[in-house]
Amino acid sequence: MESKDLTIVIVTFKSDEKVINCLNSISNEIPIIIVENSSNKIFKSKIESSYHNVECILSGQNNGYSIANNIGLKRVKTKYALVLNPDTILSKDAIKNFLITARENKEFWLIGPANDQIGSSNFKDNLAEVKNLKGFAIFFNMSKFSNKFFDENFFLYFEEIDLCNQVIKKNGKIFLDQSIVINHQGASSVKDINKIELEKNRNWHWMWSTFYYHKKYKGFFLALLIIIPNLLSALTKIIFYLITFNKNKKDIYYCRLSGIFNSIIGNKSWYRPSLD
Repeated sequence: MESKDLTIVIVTFKSDEKVINCLNSISNEIPIIIVENSSNKIFKSKIESSYHNVECILSGQNNGYSIANNIGLKRVKTKYALVLNPDTILSKDAIKNFLITARENKEFWLIGPANDQIGSSNFKDNLAEVKNLKGFAIFFNMSKFSNKFFDENFFLYFEEIDLCNQVIKKNGKIFLDQSIVINHQGASSVKDINKIELEKNRNWHWMWSTFYYHKKYKGFFLALLIIIPNLLSALTKIIFYLITFNKNKKDIYYCRLSGIFNSIIGNKSWYRPSLD
């Protein structure tokens, strides 16, 4: 199968080691756009000198998953695009099977590898039509999107669920494909610099995105009812870890509470981890 119809987009942030393994699992005939969420010129030079098929765009700051992927996707000129996490490794036939499925199902919007979702879907000839995909590998039919992809209000979490919801609202087709195998290490795209800072970041954005997502689809008051147990739990644990002198745990739950509060009052998803 020819690969001229496909461009791969990978968003990185301090993912130097992980992305090398990913790139080594991809044919050098396929154009790749890396969007690095920093101004790391050394990383850009290293990647582009080592891989002639890779263009590395430096965003200049940590924009998160949605904005960075949109930067890459808007540069794509091919019929299809594959968004990958940097901590993925493609099996030998993954790209070929993506392209086969795309050409046999021309009205698709998105395709994802089945991986651990196999048991939860009804497959026919390796395919199952589904309502959502996991975000580590999403294959786009670019003609269906009119340059509108991820909701840029999401910095981290829920962005792929929201994307799939938007596709379903437009009666678009989303498929899982059992023939596509992609190894995803999970929660390891950023190299292990500061586990506490990463945990604070995850907690803040998980809570911010949870409220924002539910508000977007269910309205403010129902979203508030959904998030209140998380708010009370975070507040209780802040007090507990404060009186037991566990600063790290206190800071993590403070970030959870802060993420909820900022989302409720309508602030943008502003929190950024300190990893230097």
